[in-house]
Amino acid sequence: TRAAEATRLSESAQAQAALLSRQLAEIRSQLTALNAALEASEARGRDQQTQIANLGSRLNTALAARVEELQRYRSDFFGKLRAILGDRQGIQVVGDRFVFQSEVLFPVGSADLSGEGADRIRDLAISLREIIKEIPPEVNWLLRIDGHADNSPIRSGGPFASNWELSAARAINVVRLLVALGIPADRVAATAFGEWQPVESADTAAARARNRRIEFRLTDR
Repeated sequence: TRAAEATRLSESAQAQAALLSRQLAEIRSQLTALNAALEASEARGRDQQTQIANLGSRLNTALAARVEELQRYRSDFFGKLRAILGDRQGIQVVGDRFVFQSEVLFPVGSADLSGEGADRIRDLAISLREIIKEIPPEVNWLLRIDGHADNSPIRSGGPFASNWELSAARAINVVRLLVALGIPADRVAATAFGEWQPVESADTAAARARNRRIEFRLTDR
């Protein structure tokens, strides 16, 4: 009958409505769970960012302290060198470098230390050994010896193929003597710049003399 059919339709509609209601409830529950998970993830992200920022700040502070500590020993080192070497021509402090003009250490065109040059390196080693005793083990210091040449062409048939080889040989011979005088081999390094890092650009004998030099830098690794 029509009444029975209407009743069945009503019951079917109610069943569908109930199903939809349950599905909506499940969706709302899932959305709530997803939202909670998202908020938790964002909170963890904020915590991690805060931790990273704090770690970066602590690292920067530690690095600044290390640089300041090394600067103090560098100042002590250069101060002792000034006291030992005195006001000698061809030797000077420039910023964070102690500079020897090549003629103070080597004969012209040679990488073999002169007698006077070896004496100057011995004076330097005395000062450095005193400073080494004071530097804490955690300060990862390095004494870098930089060899520089001028832009004069290398004599054909000589022992060096280029100014790089000449500046390298000079720096290496200084390092060898320092190690022989008791400076730890893992705390010194020889580098060569040839004629490519001049301090004077003029094409004069005086400018070329200034560009021929050995520089000592007390730095970190």
